[in-house]
Amino acid sequence: MSLMMLYLPALLLIALFLFSAIKILREYERGVVFQLGRFWKVKGPGLILLIPVVQQMVRVDLRTIVMDVPSQDLISRDNVSVKVNAVVYFRVIDPKNAIINVEHFYEAISQLAQTTLRSVLGRHDLDEMLADREKLNDDIREVLDKQTDAWGVKVANVEIKHVDINETMVRAIARQAEAERQRRAKVIHAEGEQQAAEKLVQAAKLLGADPRAIQLRYLQTLTEIAGERSSTIVFPLPMDLVEPMLARLKQEPTG
Repeated sequence: MSLMMLYLPALLLIALFLFSAIKILREYERGVVFQLGRFWKVKGPGLILLIPVVQQMVRVDLRTIVMDVPSQDLISRDNVSVKVNAVVYFRVIDPKNAIINVEHFYEAISQLAQTTLRSVLGRHDLDEMLADREKLNDDIREVLDKQTDAWGVKVANVEIKHVDINETMVRAIARQAEAERQRRAKVIHAEGEQQAAEKLVQAAKLLGADPRAIQLRYLQTLTEIAGERSSTIVFPLPMDLVEPMLARLKQEPTG
């Protein structure tokens, strides 16, 4: 029993040594190993052996990280106050730079995404935020990706989720949309009237080219009137019949 108690501290020391020396990294993990405080190498995945006290390791996840950017208050280029939030997709491609070049890269990217969101969207009008989100997403992603390149981080995508505006501006936009619909309706109606007038002028020129065409049109009109159920029928007289009669009346001497 005394012999067991004698070797127990040694066994505990060996167990602690093995526990601190043996590390297992998953397929999506890498270990940034420092030796006496200086960068040594990036290791993993699989079984990693470290020298206790002399070597330390920092785990880095290489999977795509989804970051929710909190809602940001900003003023658009046309002086409209809006609240915008977004989501950023990024992943670590260089574990060494992600650990050495920046402290807590996740928090750094979060702060950078918030300031970039306000900066980029503040240069655009409200209509562009609502209608051209794909281009704005690309602009924000390019800015973030350029600044995070030194951190060993690749920004894959940025998506604007919501653009919230106050009730007063919502009503103003609704009135503007209604006015735009009325304007389009009036334009379409005016274009229809113009086309109809042009067709009538063409028809009048075609009928005026041949008097027989006018007679045929007159007879067709009488046929249509006769087919209607009406107690009173007015027969229009063609002007080519009336004009000779008027001319003769003017030629006859008065009293």
